[in-house]
Amino acid sequence: MSFPQIKPARRTEDIKYAVRDVVVLAQEVAAAGMKMCYLNIGDPNLFDFETPPHIVEAVYEAMKANRNGYAPSSGTKGAVKSITDQAGRQGIKKVQHVFVTTGASEAIDLALTALVNPGENVLTPSPVYPLYTAILSKLDAVNNPYYLDEGNNWEPDIADIESKINDKTRALILLNPNNPTGTVYSKETLQAAIDLAIKHNLVIFSDEIYDKLLLDDMPYTSIASMTDQLPIVTFNGMSKAYLAPGFRIGWGIVSGPSEIVGEYSEAIQKLERARLSANHPEQYAIPAALDGDHGYLEPVLARLRRRRDLTVDRLNAIEGISCVKPQAAFYAFPRIELGVDDETFVQKLVRETGTVCVHGSGFGQRPGTQHFRVVFLAPEDTLNRAFDHIETVAKSYR
Repeated sequence: MSFPQIKPARRTEDIKYAVRDVVVLAQEVAAAGMKMCYLNIGDPNLFDFETPPHIVEAVYEAMKANRNGYAPSSGTKGAVKSITDQAGRQGIKKVQHVFVTTGASEAIDLALTALVNPGENVLTPSPVYPLYTAILSKLDAVNNPYYLDEGNNWEPDIADIESKINDKTRALILLNPNNPTGTVYSKETLQAAIDLAIKHNLVIFSDEIYDKLLLDDMPYTSIASMTDQLPIVTFNGMSKAYLAPGFRIGWGIVSGPSEIVGEYSEAIQKLERARLSANHPEQYAIPAALDGDHGYLEPVLARLRRRRDLTVDRLNAIEGISCVKPQAAFYAFPRIELGVDDETFVQKLVRETGTVCVHGSGFGQRPGTQHFRVVFLAPEDTLNRAFDHIETVAKSYR
């Protein structure tokens, strides 16, 4: 009996995830004996960062107390209360629903799935963390990219956003601080985004998972704290500032007038119930993280500042490469002007040196420009070795 080849769903055709797709090439190079240097994934625990002990202990105690069954679909009471309390401290009003998820990624997936119909579109920054475009592809929705302005410290181009809005646009996505550029958006930019969303009846999705990893002395504003008249979903999680990506715990906060967001909030809860719950014992890390000691953060930030400064200095010293200084997180998004496309440049870097970065086109970029993303979590000696390799490959094109 012959069985016909199984054809995958068309919705999977455009799903790409450059951060991990580049690992396929890296594995081939590693198998040939090359010493590898991975600067492609933002996982602090792969380097010299450890989850704070009080956060680990909270999960351990929960497991010992047999909190190992299903959790409530929206999250444990303690977790939801801690998230709600922190939202209040940030100035977020009219919180209508808090939901705990398997990483911030699931929160984003649930919020988009509950809102967007096939053929409708969502405004996404370009460059953007590729999860968003992957989810939109899965939903048969349309990715509607707007550009970040590299000449203005990668702030969103508000005029470009407005020019892209049409009668099928449902939401505006903001990553603040941004991945992959490390930019922290100004209050003026956030207010302009609010004004656009009100004018065009858009939901704002604000991804703020790097909000505590600020590398410069500058104010940070959660956009939902600036208005209580607009539907906003704010995302955060344990992965970055709390150094626990493997816990796979994130959350979403739905805020705005109840008469506007009530039905939408219930749609999210339907999806929550359908997938049962997020990891149960790991949710006990949320009160420990949000309400506990944050003293571990200062040495983490000091280390990241040194590595950020090294990264910017080394990259800007290479002819044909320039880099806007990141203000937060642990990514840089340098530009290459070497007469070669970014994917070819990254592939050559991996094949010839074992240094793994991610091509900028995997995140999106303004047409005619070429970039790549560097994760600067690694110790300084590792970063210096990687930048030596990047310089060597850049010289080969000159």
